[in-house]
Amino acid sequence: MAMEREYYSDTIAQFLQTPLDSILGQLVQKSEFPVLQSQIKAWQQEIFILQATLPSFAGTIYFEYSIPRMGLRIDTVLLIKHVIFVLEFKVGQVRFLPQDIDQVWDYALDLKNFHEPSHDQVIVPILIATEAPNAAVNFEMRRRSDNLYDPLCSNIEMLKNLLEKALNLPGDGKIDPQVWATGRYCPTPTILEAAMALYRGHSVEEISRSEAGAINLSRTTDAITDIIERSRKKQCKSICFVTGVPGAGKTLVGLNVATTYTEQSNELYSVFLSGNGPLVSVLREALTRDKFHRLKKQGKKVSKKQIRSEVKGFIQNIHHFRDECLINQSPPVEHVVIFDEAQRAWNLQQTASFMQQKRGIPNFGISEPEYLISCLDRHPDWAVIICLVGSGQEINTGEAGITEWFDSLLRAFPHWHIYLSDRLSGSEFGGEQVYESIARRSNVSYQEDLHLAVSMRSFRAENVSTLVKYLLDLDPQRSSQLFEELKSNYPIVLTRDLSKAKKWIKQQARGSERYGIVVSSQAKRLKPYAIDVSSPVDPVHWFLDGKEDIRSSYYLEDIATEFHIQGLEVDWACIVWDADFRYSPRGWEHWSFTGSRWTLIRREEHKVYQKNAYRVLLTRARQGMVIVVPPGDSEDATRDPGFYNPTYEYLRTIGFQEI
Repeated sequence: MAMEREYYSDTIAQFLQTPLDSILGQLVQKSEFPVLQSQIKAWQQEIFILQATLPSFAGTIYFEYSIPRMGLRIDTVLLIKHVIFVLEFKVGQVRFLPQDIDQVWDYALDLKNFHEPSHDQVIVPILIATEAPNAAVNFEMRRRSDNLYDPLCSNIEMLKNLLEKALNLPGDGKIDPQVWATGRYCPTPTILEAAMALYRGHSVEEISRSEAGAINLSRTTDAITDIIERSRKKQCKSICFVTGVPGAGKTLVGLNVATTYTEQSNELYSVFLSGNGPLVSVLREALTRDKFHRLKKQGKKVSKKQIRSEVKGFIQNIHHFRDECLINQSPPVEHVVIFDEAQRAWNLQQTASFMQQKRGIPNFGISEPEYLISCLDRHPDWAVIICLVGSGQEINTGEAGITEWFDSLLRAFPHWHIYLSDRLSGSEFGGEQVYESIARRSNVSYQEDLHLAVSMRSFRAENVSTLVKYLLDLDPQRSSQLFEELKSNYPIVLTRDLSKAKKWIKQQARGSERYGIVVSSQAKRLKPYAIDVSSPVDPVHWFLDGKEDIRSSYYLEDIATEFHIQGLEVDWACIVWDADFRYSPRGWEHWSFTGSRWTLIRREEHKVYQKNAYRVLLTRARQGMVIVVPPGDSEDATRDPGFYNPTYEYLRTIGFQEI
C-alpha cells in the first residue's frame, strides 16, 4: 500500500460534515514535527474558510500535500470535476506578495512536471490572502501551453466565484481521485534540492524519478553500500569507481552515501569531498539556510554559525582535507571518503607546483590521487574511497584524468581492492591503456551497477548532453535529427540580440524557476554588452538568492562561467558565445584574448579545456536555453563580425529557432 502523501484527505461532502476538531486532530497527529500554536490557528482558519466556501462543490480535498523535492507541503489541493486546484493560504495577510505567488506557482509546477496523473490535467494555482481587499483580487485566467494557468489571487469573499469561473475552463473528463492519489510521483530535483532533501532524511526513491533513473540510483547506492559493509567486515581497503552519463546523478549518489553516515561516532562516518570550490560553497550554504529555516519554523532557536559548522564537516573542499592530512599524520576521522569529479584531481606537476608555491613544501613527489589514497591507507584496519568519475569535464590546467588514479594504485597500493564500473574502459574516460593493466590485477572486480546510464538533469529531455556532443563534434546532421526529437519539450533558440534573449528567458520561467547568463571564462570581448568575466561573482548569491537581490542570477547582470556553474544547474540558461571558440569549415578555432588582441591557442590540452568549457555551459539548463552569438562590430578589430558570423550560421543549420 502506497504511503499517504497528505496529512488529511476526504471527499468534499464528508469534509463538510466532519467537526473542525476531528480534522485538526488528524493534522496534528500526522505532523512530523511539534505543531506550533500559530500553525494550529492557521489550520483552523483554512478549515473554516473551506467549509464555508465548498458546500456547492463535489470532489476531493487534501490538506498538507507533500512535495519532498522541495521539502514543503501544499496547504490544500482540491480535485473538482476536471480541474486540480492548488491553494496556498496566507492567513491575516492583506497583500499578494511576489514570493507568495511564486510559491503557489512552484507547487503547481511540481505537480504538472513530476506527478504523473497531473501531467495532462488543468491545474489552477490560487493564492489566498485572507484579508486582501476585493479590488486586489486577480481573476484573469491565463493559460500556458501545458494546461497550467498562471496563479490567481483571491480573498475569502471572492474564492467561491473564482472556483466556479475556473470550472468553466475547457478540459477532459472528471479526475478519478483514486488514480490521482495513488499515481507515481517522479521528481527530478536539482542537485541543491536533492542535497537538502537527503540531508532532511528523505530517500533517493522519494526525490528522484521512480522509473529508470531512481532504479539506477538505488542500485548504484546499494552496490557502494555493499562494498563499504564488506570492507568493514573483512577489515580491508577498497576503492570503487562510479561512472555516469552527464547529469545522471553521480553527485547525488555521493551525497546519498554521505548523508547515510553523518554521525562522527559511527564507524562508517563519511565525508563528501569536491575540488569544485563554487559547488562546495553553494551546497554548504543551501543546506545551512534550509536547516535554519526549518528549525526556525519549528520554533527552535539555533544560530546559522552552529549549523554551518555542522554542514562543513559533511561537505568539504578536497584541498582542505588534503591540507589537514599534511598537518596531522594520524588516520583521518573518516573511514569512507567520496571524491566528486575524481578525474579532475591534480597530476604530479600541478600538485608539486602548488605545494612549493602555496604550502612551502619543496620536492613534493606524488600526485594528488596518490596522496589522497595514502591518507586513507593510514587506517590500520579498513577504508573505502568512492571515486565519482565524469567525462568531458576537465576544464583546468593540471587535471590528471582517471589515468593517474590507476597509475597510483598500480604503483603504490597493491593491497587495495578495486571495484570498477564496466564502462571505465570507454575512450571518454581516457584511461584505456592503464585500464588494461589494472584489469589484470587479482583483486579487481567489475560491477555494472557502478555505472549510471540515465541522465536526470533535464526532466524535459534526456538527450541534451548527446545533442551537445554532436554539436561540438561538428556533426550538424545528427545534431539536427536529435534536436527535432526534443525541441517540443526542450526549446533551444538562437539570437544575436542580448536584450531579446533576456526577454525570452524571463517569459519562459515560471514561479521561482532559476535563470541566468553563463559565458566562457575566456569570453573577454563581451564588455560592450556589460558582460565582464574579470568581475568576480559570488556563486552563493548567484545560485541561492531571490529575484529581489541584484547579486542573484535572476537580475541577468552578474554572469557565471564554467568554473562557477560546473556541477550545478539552472532551469533556463542564456549562453553568450564569444570569439574565443569559433566555427570554421576546417573545425573549431581556439583563441585567447591577451593584452589587446586575440592569439591562437596551439596546445592541444588547452583546446580540450576550451571545448569542455562550452560543453559545460551548454549542458547546465534543465528546461531550455537561448544562445546569443553577438553580431560583432566592423569598427572594432577585436570584434570583427567575421569572428562571429560562421558560428551563428553553423548553429542555425542545426535548426535552432531564431528570435
